[in-house]
Amino acid sequence: MTDRFTTYAEFWPHYLGEHRRPATRICHFAGTISGLVLLVIGLLTADPRWVAAALVAGYGPAWLSHAAIEHNKPATFRYPIWSLISDLRMAILMTMGRLNREIERYKIN
Repeated sequence: MTDRFTTYAEFWPHYLGEHRRPATRICHFAGTISGLVLLVIGLLTADPRWVAAALVAGYGPAWLSHAAIEHNKPATFRYPIWSLISDLRMAILMTMGRLNREIERYKIN
């Protein structure tokens, strides 16, 4: 990744482009949802092991999908907050059945 983004509006289309393949998006969705569930359990039980498990479950499938499916590097380390927001946004759009429209909007292929 050579681009340096200064706004989230610039970053979002790039993020979508780094998740072109449906299998990558499915891995992200599974990781995001399972990570959120484990995080809630950790917060409700005040057990940090669940929070640690949430991080592994949330990021593990996503990072693996970048290596094995997309063959690119995740933006997590360079843009950690925007990447997290985008993971959540993508999961919400997938749940609502609106992600394909968003991909078409930015002409991601």
